[in-house]
Amino acid sequence: MAAEPAMLLIIWHSRTGAARAMADAARQGAAMEGDARLLAAAEAQPHDLLAAQGYLFVCPENLGTMSGAMKEFFDRSYYPLLGQIEGRPFATAIAAGSDGSGAERQIERIVTGWRLRRIAESLIVNLAVQTPEAILVAKTVPQAALQECHDLGQSFGAGLTMGLF
Repeated sequence: MAAEPAMLLIIWHSRTGAARAMADAARQGAAMEGDARLLAAAEAQPHDLLAAQGYLFVCPENLGTMSGAMKEFFDRSYYPLLGQIEGRPFATAIAAGSDGSGAERQIERIVTGWRLRRIAESLIVNLAVQTPEAILVAKTVPQAALQECHDLGQSFGAGLTMGLF
């Protein structure tokens, strides 16, 4: 009996569309190499993470931290998964109005507790929006940044398929 293909779970949250576009691009890349599933943070449950072999967390940085919906996903999943997903690979992609480092640090702290293994540098897409008007409107992610997300997904998917991660 053949083993099931390794699955990359992409958990995302987006308020203005940027992080969703990034997650979609990553899923398209990952799907070229293996099995990938896109799941909104509000819908993700611990059993979804148990069924996956790797994780890509994609969210915006809001007020210098990860978005509330992404934090709520981690809040509800952290303890049920503690001790059950150690060593699994992960990566992050952050849609930021400035540097994205606050959201990245928060996610890093949480996944350190899970003992996940980072397999790529954080992909931070700086959309350079600083005014209230620019922050609140739907975002268009530059094609070059979407290609980076695609490439990250494709590399992650290939690594899972080949058993590198």
